[in-house]
Amino acid sequence: MLTIHHLRIGRSIFTVWLLEELELDYSLVEYHRNPETMRAPPELKNIHPLGKSPVIDDDGLVLSESGAITAYLLEKHDQQGKFAPPRTDLAAWGEYTQWLHYPEGSVFVPLFLKLLVLRSGQPQPLLDGFADPEVALHFGHIANKLGENPFILGENISGADFGITYMVSMGERLGLLEPYPTLAAYLERNQARPAFLRAVERAVE
Repeated sequence: MLTIHHLRIGRSIFTVWLLEELELDYSLVEYHRNPETMRAPPELKNIHPLGKSPVIDDDGLVLSESGAITAYLLEKHDQQGKFAPPRTDLAAWGEYTQWLHYPEGSVFVPLFLKLLVLRSGQPQPLLDGFADPEVALHFGHIANKLGENPFILGENISGADFGITYMVSMGERLGLLEPYPTLAAYLERNQARPAFLRAVERAVE
């Protein structure tokens, strides 16, 4: 049985969304952050040494890291190639893999710094001085790649869209999307998908 260990307020809702898009049977174990520190509860370390989320347990195979989980689930369950190009098309597969790992590898850090500034409640010139141009760089890059397409790689949703949507949703929560109307529309489209709504109903509400 596939189990996802889901931490409220964070990225794992986007893995739940993937599970819903794949129409998989799964169990969901929910965890809540410490309201004072916003840290994950220590019980998550009983599942994975890092105590982070998302984590999946697929019949004893325990995996962390959003991109790795996405790659694994699609390799196992997306036999029709709905969410990823075939490896035989190496150029398309390479571009897809780049966008699959780009959110956590490059975009998350400046957004996380902006989150820390917001939580501090006071100016942080050093952090802002690094984060602001990086956020503009990455959101501009995503917006340019998206263009007028509905999804990051074109007309069809792919595994890369789950992580990109998470980054754009962080930008929305931080009030950073006003210069990027196409990203706001992208987020709205994805959050209106039936599978995303099912994920929210199961894992958030």
